[in-house]
Amino acid sequence: MNINSFSPVVHTNSSNNAQNVKEITPSDAHNSFASALKNAIGSVNERQIASDEMTTKLATGQDVDLHDVMITAQKASVSMSLTLEVRNKAVEAYQEMMRMQV
Repeated sequence: MNINSFSPVVHTNSSNNAQNVKEITPSDAHNSFASALKNAIGSVNERQIASDEMTTKLATGQDVDLHDVMITAQKASVSMSLTLEVRNKAVEAYQEMMRMQV
């Protein structure tokens, strides 16, 4: 089986599925995955920046509540931890595929 010849089909929810079938090409899948990954990493970056800004405001004595600073910092920490775990799982999966014998 040639992996390049694989083209999954996406069905939309409708009473007339014959007209709503769309084939996804490998290029479409690549672009979609790349876009999703870029958005996710951008979101993590935004949370890190927001945490840094809140921490700076607190350190310079501006009017921010300590609990807001801590919540923002915790959100940034959790999103970074999740990103690292997803990356680790992806690297693990890649290494496992490389170990497969064909």
